[in-house]
Amino acid sequence: MLFILYYLIAIAVLVMHFTGFLARHNIEWLVLVLAVTVFPAVIYL
Repeated sequence: MLFILYYLIAIAVLVMHFTGFLARHNIEWLVLVLAVTVFPAVIYL
């Protein structure tokens, strides 16, 4: 269940990034937070 929630949040952040919503509202750092949360899983696998 948490994986589904994580993927939904990740997809929403990426859509908002590519539409420019994050840049307009100065919350582009959400993409970096998303990348940091993915990094340990990539190292583990």
